[in-house]
Amino acid sequence: MTNTQVNSGNPRVDIEYRRKKSAEEMRYQIVSFSMMIFLTLVAFAAVGIKGFTAWFTIPFILLLAVVQVIFQLYYFMHMSHKGHEAPSLFLFSGLLVGLITVLTFTTIIWW
Repeated sequence: MTNTQVNSGNPRVDIEYRRKKSAEEMRYQIVSFSMMIFLTLVAFAAVGIKGFTAWFTIPFILLLAVVQVIFQLYYFMHMSHKGHEAPSLFLFSGLLVGLITVLTFTTIIWW
């Protein structure tokens, strides 16, 4: 195995690399934030429009909420970076347990 260095020894190269990575990360943050604001406005519009029934509006808003949670986890919680595999495993396994619990209680109530 080769041991890769994070620092090249050249301060100018390291600063330029970090600047490029920071700009790229900031662009992702702004795009995802803009998408979340747009999805929030779409959810408000879905509620405000009188032509939609509750049978459409409620699942639609829940779908938009799931998409926003994914944006939150992936970009704002930095789950897209390397080294976050263990927290991702625990987070998604907890999500799975929570969804199974909700599904279980929902089916007990409905049937």
